[in-house]
Amino acid sequence: MSFGLDGRDYEIDLTDANAEELRKALDKYVEAGRKVGGVRGRRRGSSSVADVDPKAVRAWAAAKGYEVSNRGRVPAAVIEAYRAAGN
Repeated sequence: MSFGLDGRDYEIDLTDANAEELRKALDKYVEAGRKVGGVRGRRRGSSSVADVDPKAVRAWAAAKGYEVSNRGRVPAAVIEAYRAAGN
């Protein structure tokens, strides 16, 4: 479940029952609030792997001594270091 508070976006993994409980707890605030945007997809920061080659980042990271898994998301700190190194 995604939600925002004080200008920050959050994601939380909830069971169906807990998600419903949270929705019920927020109902009166949602009803009193006003919509400022539509439903949006997952937000990606500037350090997403969308604009870099994950294989290249992993190879570079391994050569530099970073511990990076062979699968999944490349940590933002590793991508930032990769970019800072001029890649």
